[in-house]
Amino acid sequence: MEPRLTEADYIERARAGDTGAFRRLYDLHVDRVYGLAYRMVGDDEMARDITQEAFFRVYRRLEQFRGDAAFSTWLHAVTTSVALNEIRRVKRHRDRERDLETAGPLAARPSQRSDPHLRDRVKAAVESLPEIYRTVFVLHDVEGYNHGEIARALDVAEGTSKARLSRARARLRDALSDFAPEYA
Repeated sequence: MEPRLTEADYIERARAGDTGAFRRLYDLHVDRVYGLAYRMVGDDEMARDITQEAFFRVYRRLEQFRGDAAFSTWLHAVTTSVALNEIRRVKRHRDRERDLETAGPLAARPSQRSDPHLRDRVKAAVESLPEIYRTVFVLHDVEGYNHGEIARALDVAEGTSKARLSRARARLRDALSDFAPEYA
């Protein structure tokens, strides 16, 4: 009976060309990678594409993984990079297509205290954050990374990560203040 392999064993085997070992790494991490991608972009199809591209990049660059941090941290940094690139690409595309003359007036707001669509409003508020704030918010408050890990993944100072999170939370409070004015 073969001894139980560790993640490091799978990484080394995958580096040696064992596609089954890479498949095992994929199976171990695909749900979290997809979850991160989905929370960053808010679209199932786009999140699936980002997940696929992230694993493709990791497979091609597995030799670059030094092991200074956990494999999952490196994988999530790659996923974040892919997602940010996709967000920028989509934004450029949307900006070119936006026709402000056809935009209609804003609908009147319903009573927010009993808003049955609060989840959608929160999601929209998070999605409307500038990407530098949204990324830190998702990584910290949703994914549970600490500021040191976020700083390394985004190649910024820890203080920058903390400041961006604070600004993201402030913008979310403002965006949702009509629902819970006591937190505004």
